[in-house]
Amino acid sequence: MGVWFLCFSLCSLFFHTLFLSLQEAGAELQNVTILRARKEIGSCNLFQGRWVFDDSISLPYDSSSCPFIDPEFDCLKYGRPDRQYLKYAWRPDSCNLPRFDAKEFLGRWRGKKIMFVGDSLSLNQWNSLACMIHASEPQAEYSVSRGSRTSSATFDEYEVSLLLYHTTYLVDIVREPVGLVLKLDSIQGGNSWKGMDVLIFNSWHWWTHRGSSQPWDYMQEGSKLYKDMDRLTAFYKGLTTWARWVDQNVDPSKTKVFFQNVSPTHYEGKDWNAPSRSCRGEDEPLSGSTYPAGTPPAADIIKRVLSTMSTPVVLLDITTLSQLRKDAHPSVYSGNHAGTDCSHWCLPGLPDTWNQLLYSALIIYNETDFANGGCITRVPVVYRIILHISVHIVLLQWRA
Repeated sequence: MGVWFLCFSLCSLFFHTLFLSLQEAGAELQNVTILRARKEIGSCNLFQGRWVFDDSISLPYDSSSCPFIDPEFDCLKYGRPDRQYLKYAWRPDSCNLPRFDAKEFLGRWRGKKIMFVGDSLSLNQWNSLACMIHASEPQAEYSVSRGSRTSSATFDEYEVSLLLYHTTYLVDIVREPVGLVLKLDSIQGGNSWKGMDVLIFNSWHWWTHRGSSQPWDYMQEGSKLYKDMDRLTAFYKGLTTWARWVDQNVDPSKTKVFFQNVSPTHYEGKDWNAPSRSCRGEDEPLSGSTYPAGTPPAADIIKRVLSTMSTPVVLLDITTLSQLRKDAHPSVYSGNHAGTDCSHWCLPGLPDTWNQLLYSALIIYNETDFANGGCITRVPVVYRIILHISVHIVLLQWRA
């Protein structure tokens, strides 16, 4: 009886240990893959490169089966006839982008909260990332909450939440007796950004709005009201307030911070040497790696402000690569929206590349994936099995 019990116990222990060890081996293989990707792209400028036509590219998701896409980005549904714009891949000059692996992403960020903070371009990117994940894990249960200020998509099995906080300026707009006031030195809304594991910020698009599309009556800094001021100056002041908030409220050991550089518009064909055109009818990107109109001044302001911060903030420098994509806007295929939209981007489309770059940046900068400075120092699987069995034999003999 004792011998049979011992054999049964050893067999049970062996298979249990083997199962656990295979699970850990899978995790090790995944970590090795990420480590190799980090080594490959670690010294690469992900944002310097060119768009390459590749007819073999498969879409990251089918827009008709993604429950997260807002109508204004669903160009195929609303009649865009061409699909060539979906066949271009971003190729950095000195490395290859790692393939977006939704399962790895969900596993690594299990139980975490990732928040996009910004205007409708953040919505564009949030839609994209949720669709990319859903397409890879279509059977995974999810829950969606939509609000005027905060929205979320949660993948329940992994407890990963993708949140979106809508703010057009990052700083506050407050109703006062004189009207709506853009407070260049106040961020009360920042309380909603606390407790996140990843923050991806974006701002600039609304700073250029004037007239009926401008959602404020005055600007204010300190006690002084302004009817208006130079918009780049105002942007610098507002972004400096944001930077101060991050430095005072974000613990970089707990929260990784990204800032998405300026997303360009394509309303003025002169910017790419086609004076009589907008994005309407464009069906291919510009060749090469430079944009005729150059870098927008707001992009330089973002870099300037980030350089002054004590908190590490990773710049997702998507401006130039997006400037080259004059073909990737919704144009007149933007849901029920009137006019031509050369500000936002079709989905599937360019924001999927933004998220691939975000994923790559997280691989590079997420140093918490590996203990001991990135080295994997685990006991090999076979030795671990033998070690577990040996320990249990000793314990069984001791109990006998």
